[in-house]
Amino acid sequence: MADIQIRIDGAEDLVPQMNRVWELVKKGLAGGTVIVTLGRQKRSLSQNAKMWPMLTDLSNQVEWYGEKLSPEDWKHVMTAGLVKQRAVPGIEGGFVVLGVSTSKMKKETFSQLIELMYAFGAEQGVKWSESAMRAYEQYREATNAA
Repeated sequence: MADIQIRIDGAEDLVPQMNRVWELVKKGLAGGTVIVTLGRQKRSLSQNAKMWPMLTDLSNQVEWYGEKLSPEDWKHVMTAGLVKQRAVPGIEGGFVVLGVSTSKMKKETFSQLIELMYAFGAEQGVKWSESAMRAYEQYREATNAA
């Protein structure tokens, strides 16, 4: 059985969506135990897609303490900066910086991450690519509309 998410935005959604949950669970029980999980909405896939052009621009244009970092490395640097990173000793020496997984971020926190990346890039003189600027403008429009 595939994971299914059902969104409930308000009281008006409650009865129809819970009826849908009821039917899905009833159907799923034929294959074994079903687990229903309650949670809050995390960052969206579209938010995540907007992040990567910005990380790529940072990777291509910023040298950080004498090193070029990959987009994934920049993601770790940015998330650690947002949540005030912690560093712990590694098992074979050196240090491991503990950040936060972006997939577990709430939408508001993820928006703060995008703003941090934009501000940091501006401080570093990054010339944002067309795809990064388009993604950032779409993000700003969506944020202002909310």
